[in-house]
Amino acid sequence: MRYIEPHGHMVSLVTDDYLDMATAGCQAVCEPAFWAGFDRSSADGFHDYFCQLTEHEPKRAARFGLPHFCWLCINPKESEDIALADDVLALIPKFLDRPTVLGIGEIGLNKNSRNEVKVLEKHVDLAAREQQLILVHTPHLEDKLKGTRLILDVLQSDSRIRPERCIIDHVEEHTVRRVLDAGFWAGMTLYPESKCTSARAVDIVEMYGAERVWMNSACDWGVSVPLAVPYAALEMRRRGHSAEAVDRLIYQNPIRFLSQCPKFKLPA
Repeated sequence: MRYIEPHGHMVSLVTDDYLDMATAGCQAVCEPAFWAGFDRSSADGFHDYFCQLTEHEPKRAARFGLPHFCWLCINPKESEDIALADDVLALIPKFLDRPTVLGIGEIGLNKNSRNEVKVLEKHVDLAAREQQLILVHTPHLEDKLKGTRLILDVLQSDSRIRPERCIIDHVEEHTVRRVLDAGFWAGMTLYPESKCTSARAVDIVEMYGAERVWMNSACDWGVSVPLAVPYAALEMRRRGHSAEAVDRLIYQNPIRFLSQCPKFKLPA
């Protein structure tokens, strides 16, 4: 088995998790900017975090033969403070030319507030001006459907944004069709107990197909499983999906999307 981990918050994990992922067939890991487990008080904290994502984590992953890529933003959980968000957004451009940065993400909404929408619009503008890929987070805690609608409205109202260069993550049964019908990519974030389990994710693939879809393991601060993608692949095989179909979903699909950024290259 081979797979890409397209959305793993590795700073919250230990080196044993890198080893387990590499042993399971992971070929590369991509880490979106995330909440630190607490609200940061200044842009200086984000500057250090962006250095961690672009300098330290690639070295840690390389010890286990894994290429490490990242995305940059201020996460929706910390987007209520617009002044702080503006300070963080001002930092991002100087990091965008670093060799492992794929784009802007994971931006989006947490509680669907007005300030979160304003900061989302600022991120989208930055991505458009810098011609960056976009990774979007749909809300967990509040109304996911409402949040997805708001996110699609923001993206579709900007004529510079090409849907095929945006992936909207954390889709579930009631939001995936809306995302795919609008031409965007859809990500399913797998958790063992809540949100989208492996079984539910495979149900979604069987209902809506695997075109413009990927699976990811989250690897965040809560209860999550770094090997959720290979576990979901085993569930697909148990249900009779071919090895080729599994490979397209968990390996080829992420490569198709991520390769729109010329920096995303796997070792020969």
